[in-house]
Amino acid sequence: MSELGKIITELQVNGISSMPKKGNRGRKGGAGPSDHRALTIEGKTVMVPVYNHVSQKSNYQLSEEPDGQFILQNSEDSNIKELSTTKEPNFYSLKTKDGIPYKSIALLHSKDVLATTILQKCIRFKHREQSLENEQTIVRKTPDQIAEVAEAAVRLDGIKQLVMTTGTPNSSDRGARIMAEAAKAVKAKVDIPIQGQCEPPDNPIWFRKMKDSGVDSLGMHLEVVEEKIRKKILPGKSEISLERYYKAFEESVSVFGRGEVSTYLLAGLGDSKESLINCSKKLISIGVYPFIVPFVPIAGTPLEHHPSPSTDFMIDIYQSVSQLLNEGNIKSDEMSAGCAKCGACSALSLFES
Repeated sequence: MSELGKIITELQVNGISSMPKKGNRGRKGGAGPSDHRALTIEGKTVMVPVYNHVSQKSNYQLSEEPDGQFILQNSEDSNIKELSTTKEPNFYSLKTKDGIPYKSIALLHSKDVLATTILQKCIRFKHREQSLENEQTIVRKTPDQIAEVAEAAVRLDGIKQLVMTTGTPNSSDRGARIMAEAAKAVKAKVDIPIQGQCEPPDNPIWFRKMKDSGVDSLGMHLEVVEEKIRKKILPGKSEISLERYYKAFEESVSVFGRGEVSTYLLAGLGDSKESLINCSKKLISIGVYPFIVPFVPIAGTPLEHHPSPSTDFMIDIYQSVSQLLNEGNIKSDEMSAGCAKCGACSALSLFES
């Protein structure tokens, strides 16, 4: 077992109750790794919950010594020697010509990943997106805005990849069109690997259109897999059957290539260990990377008091799925771009050989 993987799993499940204010403070609410801050442990940058209810009860604390070193308190792993927080990126201080802050268009994830949600509204949800409520973002980002921020982030902060996701519009392409438009604009301005994330489009021709426009890898996220849990947790998304997703995975892998398509699987929402492992086995056989992530209850959402999964539960899944990945010869670090390539929200990559 990876000892580093074990301690990171423990932190991502339980969070940290107290951290120094120095560095990039992350954010509360919204899409992506919300209620988190980025922490680098022994060279591995990970997202750790610090703002939700679970983390407030955590026994873990991060303190800064007078000499500037960080100490993780209440850790059983005394071998951790390197700890640091990520810095606030330089591009956060900039605005577009029409006065929109760059960080309202795209955010830093981990230490070198730029992420944006192109369209904040989604046909799957009746309520407004959290970031809109908090006035942290805008409803629709234009391709030119995303390209402008991407160029600045690469130039000023050494950003290495861009992850673009979107709320699902009421159109048959399910967001693939605006994904392709944004990717084309970005690639015309800066050479950076891009992952696009959307629901399966009705017509598989959109996979080729996204690829030809500059999307290097694709994410289509299942999140949960047992039908009863899908209907309970994701009533809108569960309208798309698992069979439809698997068909879309096959179609997209034929375009993007084996290992360039991934899906999020959120452990801890009710799916059994066996269901998540069996689903991962099927995905890997198709050529899809199953990015297993512990569910993090986000403050201000309907599931804010839902319990996090246990460390043992996550480690059992990581060990089983990493073995399947090794057997299937699919590796996170060989992906062009995306959440699995970044790996900051999960310890799965640390269990890969």
